[in-house]
Amino acid sequence: MIVRSVLLRSRLLRWPLPVRHYTEGNILKLQDRGFFQDVFPAEAIDKARTTLGASPQTVYAGFDPTADSLHVGNLLVIIGLLHSQRAGHQPIALLGGATGQIGDPSGRKTERQAMLLDTVNRNLRCIGEQIERIFENHRGLMWEKRGHGGALKPVLVVNNADWYRELNFVEFVSRVGRHF
Repeated sequence: MIVRSVLLRSRLLRWPLPVRHYTEGNILKLQDRGFFQDVFPAEAIDKARTTLGASPQTVYAGFDPTADSLHVGNLLVIIGLLHSQRAGHQPIALLGGATGQIGDPSGRKTERQAMLLDTVNRNLRCIGEQIERIFENHRGLMWEKRGHGGALKPVLVVNNADWYRELNFVEFVSRVGRHF
């Protein structure tokens, strides 16, 4: 069984994997495959198709710093960002440094345990480095090495604590509290 597996793999390695050629509209194909089914309300699909097909857009996805590593639950989100990047859009990985400090039950019955600021910062650093490495490897191994033309827009990794950190309580209540 092991010998057969090794022989089969060695035969498969003789032929290069097929190269996929992506077009500017490749992100629109993801919706056809059900990728955006739970993200966009049905009435927004046509507008999203028009917007994404008309010109490059900015696409972002959020990552919570609940651990010092990405997990399998982040995979689909990262694949979506990579497809967006390949279609010519600007990908942004939004790290939740501020929201990670606050906690987010997100439909859970209990709140997350509060984390120390040092832990949140370490998790942010680790996750940010992993995201950058994934995008660098994708560019080098899947884009340039396979001869795709044009440069990919680099992923921007940003932390929402950078713009929430200086917001004081009175300003927050003045701007946001009045809407509740």
